[in-house]
Parts: sequence; structure tokens; C-alpha cells
Amino acid sequence: MPDFLLQLDRHFFYFINHDLSNAFFDWIMPLMRNPRFWIPLYIFIIAFTIWRYKKQGAILVLMLALAAGFADFTSASLIKKYVQRDRPCRDVVTSQTVISRVPCGTGYSFPSTHATDHFALAIFLCLAFGKKWKWVVPAAIVWAALICFAQIYVGVHYPVDVTAGAIYGGLVSWLFFTGFKKWQPGFVA
Repeated sequence: MPDFLLQLDRHFFYFINHDLSNAFFDWIMPLMRNPRFWIPLYIFIIAFTIWRYKKQGAILVLMLALAAGFADFTSASLIKKYVQRDRPCRDVVTSQTVISRVPCGTGYSFPSTHATDHFALAIFLCLAFGKKWKWVVPAAIVWAALICFAQIYVGVHYPVDVTAGAIYGGLVSWLFFTGFKKWQPGFVA
């Protein structure tokens, strides 16, 4: 990574991790990044999609799960191991000043797998339901962006990590949704 971009990334990380510190964020941001916190939402999406769209809904849920699973696997098991960027809580430069609000985590930092997974879900949902229900697009994007912000705030990822994860997750979901539309050309949300 070019030095100016690295410095800018560290600067934005410090701003979010330190300068935006407050008691409410200290309480809510660890919850926002916890996948278990979102289980009721996941259950609702699955149940609603299958209830509303029957067989096509079940196929849509399957493709959504495959998109998120593919994004997760490639992000965590391939890209991170290739790039090998240390997390802020392990980085020689930033580790002394990081406010760690959750355990540092294992593995590498780039890209953020949380960002990859949640943007894969969000963009897929936008593509599937955004034409019929316009509110889905901003709601899904804000939801995924909040999770990305939380990753930085709690001290486990840099802004570039979550940005790259979001872009990658969005690309993966677009590819999987395109495959779904070819397989189920009659689907209209």
C-alpha cells in the first residue's frame, strides 16, 4: 500500500477509534458487529422470502446463502492469507494507541470479512427487493455500513479493510444475483 494511503488509513482509524469515542458507541458498536445480534433479522428475511415467494423464495435464500458463504470463504481463507495485513491492534504503529473494545481477533485484517459478508447480504437484498420496496436499499446499505463502522470503532479493522470488504462483498452478491436471475428469469419482487 502506498505510504500516503497507509497514513491516511491510520489517521481515519484513529479518528473513529479515538475521537468519536462515547459511552453509547462503546455499548452499541460491539453489539452491531456481533452476528448473533442479527439472528432475528436473518430469520425474518429467510421466513418472509420463502413465505412470500415459495419455491423461488427458497432458491433466492439458497443463492443469498451461497453468495455470503462464498464471500466469507474467499475473504477469510484466500485474500487475507495472501495480503497478510496486521490488524490495528497488532500493527506496530497503531497497537500502542488502539482502544480495543473487543478482543483483537485472530487472523489478518484485509479485507474485513464482516464487511464482505454483510455487504454481500445487503447488496443481494437490494438487488432482489429494491425495485418493489424502495426502502430496502437505504436500510440494507445503512445496516451493512453500521457493521463496517463498528469494526473500525471497536479497533479490529482499518477503514481501507472495511471499504475493500464492502466492495468485494457487493461484487460477489451482484455475481450471484445475476446467476439467480438467469436461473429464475421470472422472479419479480
